Amino acid sequence: MNFSINGYGENTATFRTTGLVCTGHTVKMADNLIVSPCEAGDEFIGIAVNTKDGYAGIQLEGYVKTDFSGTAPSVGFCGLAADGKGGVTVDSDGRKYLVVEVDTVNNKAGFIL
Repeated sequence: MNFSINGYGENTATFRTTGLVCTGHTVKMADNLIVSPCEAGDEFIGIAVNTKDGYAGIQLEGYVKTDFSGTAPSVGFCGLAADGKGGVTVDSDGRKYLVVEVDTVNNKAGFIL
C-alpha cells in the first residue's frame, strides 16, 4: 500500500515577483506583496507552485517536497534554511519544520510549512 500526504493543509497566495522565481523553489519576501528567490541561508516563506508574467503562486502552508543540499535533514522537527539553489539545507539556527520524509537517493525532503 502506498501512502501520501500530498495536498495536506495547502494554502497558496499570489504575489508579484522580482528576480527569477522558479516553480518548486523557495522564496522570501522582497517588498510589499513581492517575493524573490532565496539566497543561501535565507529564511523562506514558502515554495513557488507556479509562475507567470511576473506573478507567482506561493504555497505558505501544508506539505511540500523539495530538494535539499548538504547533510540530509532528519525526520521530526529540524531547522531548515534556503540553500540558494531553490531547495533547503539543514540549519541548526533556522526555523524548525516538521520533516516527515527524506529521500537520500534523490536528495528530496518532505515537510510541513
